[in-house]
Amino acid sequence: MKYIKVRKSTLRGKVTVSGAKNSALKLLSASILSAKDIFLPNFPVGLLDVDVHLEMLKHLGKEIVISGSNVTIKELKAVDELKWEERSIRNTLLMLGCLLTRHGKGRVPLPGGCKLGERKYDIHVMIFESLGARVWEEENYLCVASEGRLKGTDINLPMRSTGATENAILCGTLAEGTTTIWNPHIRPEIIDLIDMLSKMGADITVHGQQKIVVNGVAELKGCEHQVIPDNMEALTWLVASVVTNGDLEIMNFPFEHLEVPLIFLRESGAKFFTGQNSLIVRGGTPYPIEISTGPYPGINSDMQPLFAVFGAMSQGVSKIIDLRFPGRYGYAEELHKMGMSYEENGDILLINGGNKLTGAEVRAVDLRAGIALLIAGLTAEGDTQISDAWQITRGYENIIEKVTNLGGIIEEVN
Repeated sequence: MKYIKVRKSTLRGKVTVSGAKNSALKLLSASILSAKDIFLPNFPVGLLDVDVHLEMLKHLGKEIVISGSNVTIKELKAVDELKWEERSIRNTLLMLGCLLTRHGKGRVPLPGGCKLGERKYDIHVMIFESLGARVWEEENYLCVASEGRLKGTDINLPMRSTGATENAILCGTLAEGTTTIWNPHIRPEIIDLIDMLSKMGADITVHGQQKIVVNGVAELKGCEHQVIPDNMEALTWLVASVVTNGDLEIMNFPFEHLEVPLIFLRESGAKFFTGQNSLIVRGGTPYPIEISTGPYPGINSDMQPLFAVFGAMSQGVSKIIDLRFPGRYGYAEELHKMGMSYEENGDILLINGGNKLTGAEVRAVDLRAGIALLIAGLTAEGDTQISDAWQITRGYENIIEKVTNLGGIIEEVN
């Protein structure tokens, strides 16, 4: 894909939220822990990041069977080294943890993905070493090894990190003894991962935001587990409906995962009500917003570009501060090319809303920036051309088809 071209449109109709990318990738990693079959319904098959991960699993000896939105993972042979020279994703850290706890060793490419500032992997190294493993870098690979099974221990996370919490859980499932994870990040994708691991025979108890206790078992079995709906996609359709003055029914809407963002949006002018397993959005008038990102159940860092577009369409000044990844505002300059007025004051992004947006040539600097630009393009006069649009397909399944079905004017240019 060379770029996506989008034009001012009003979105109307019914759209179904796909399975969650951020959950699906963790579940694929967890499949490494067992030699038995894993069956995953409601799987977002058409995502670029998912395609990359499925190919990685094939290199690790897995067979992938896709039928519609269902994925079955079978093991042909056990492999503990991921030889991979294509684009890497940050989820390789979880794959490494799974290889380590199952085989006592592992080797994967250094992690990649979105560039969000200082997102290093020191905390993952700390987890591996705490459980008794040795960690080292070798060319462009990260390597781990342990003497026998990992040994359960107390792991004190210095921050509520999603990936670190997941890796500690995965490593603890087959470790010897008990692993207690203090200060974990409890969010829907992590609960979904724990639910699947429990079906596989893992012994995991969640004590709220205080701790997670994992009692290691000798082996894990196969299971069937349905992927949860993607809360980021659900929120995207909600914002898109409001800013285009649309009328959408969003099916498979994960209400329980979006309580705080829904409160902010309702109080900021969005008009919506609940249907049967759906959210019905009847447009609205965007008002200025003031948000800060934080751990679940708060507003996720990934959500703030959507709120920025919402603020740009309002009359007045909106304020955003990202407490998780300060300064993650690279998308603002791209929105500025379309007419959004903004300034950065320290770690705060100030948006002077109310300016009419006009189409421009912009670039998706990452996944969430890309979808924010797409929504902005649906409100702008003239054509908006989004380059590096492959970023959007990393996290939004069949996005061109879905927008088109809702009356959006959009096309993919190769």
